[in-house]
Amino acid sequence: MTTAQATEAGAGTRPLLELKGVNKSFGAVRALTDVDFEVYPGEVVALVGDNGAGKSTLIKAISGIQPGDHYEARFEGDQVRLETPQDGTRLGIATVYQDLALADNLDVVENVYLGREVTGGGLGKNLRLLNEVAMEKRTRELLDELKVKTLRSVRTDVGALSGGQRQSVAIARSLLGEPKLVMLDEPTAALGVAQTAEVIALVKRLRERGLGVVVISHNLADVFEMADRIIVLYLGRRTATFDKATSTREQVVAAITGISENGAGKGANVRKEGS
Repeated sequence: MTTAQATEAGAGTRPLLELKGVNKSFGAVRALTDVDFEVYPGEVVALVGDNGAGKSTLIKAISGIQPGDHYEARFEGDQVRLETPQDGTRLGIATVYQDLALADNLDVVENVYLGREVTGGGLGKNLRLLNEVAMEKRTRELLDELKVKTLRSVRTDVGALSGGQRQSVAIARSLLGEPKLVMLDEPTAALGVAQTAEVIALVKRLRERGLGVVVISHNLADVFEMADRIIVLYLGRRTATFDKATSTREQVVAAITGISENGAGKGANVRKEGS
């Protein structure tokens, strides 16, 4: 259910994650100023803006890698702190960064379980032997749940995979801890048409699983294909929010570039922030 749908139905749907007044500075540079942000279960929110708008800074604040200087945060209605990556992980927040952090010399199973390897029972437990069977089985299950059809073997080295397949592996790895919120940084960057379609389908499947999904992207065609809402950051401030179903790319571009206050155009389902 999107935010607009929840509001219209009067369902009082509670945000999965809600941030209020996020501020972040690096010395004299103010990266984020009083930014509010929310994402609901089963919703894809696209975070857009020009370079330097604060998108990556906000994602890092949510993940706990670079916590905000001042902010209020609630997760499933409970007040929380996001001060370390462990804080985010414990809550059920997973992040897939643009570089994917995959090891090309390891196969799919080894990448999915990298740093979280499963050891065997009995004698194997005492010797810390890896339970290869259990890890391979769960990796196949994750990829099947995501309906990944292009990957022939989970024992293929990741270095031999296409861009879309690599993104699939990274997303599958993010699901290993049963997260409730998945954040994707430029998931379709530098991908071909077929690979982009594959990743967009993956994002939609995450939404179908009831997860909250946050996507950073510069590609508005991809954004309009997979997002329910579009939040615009401009010079470190949230300046507009669009309902994808009733808005146009031109209106979003106007907000991204900071064109006149009326740049969103008439009839757009857009909320001007701070007005």
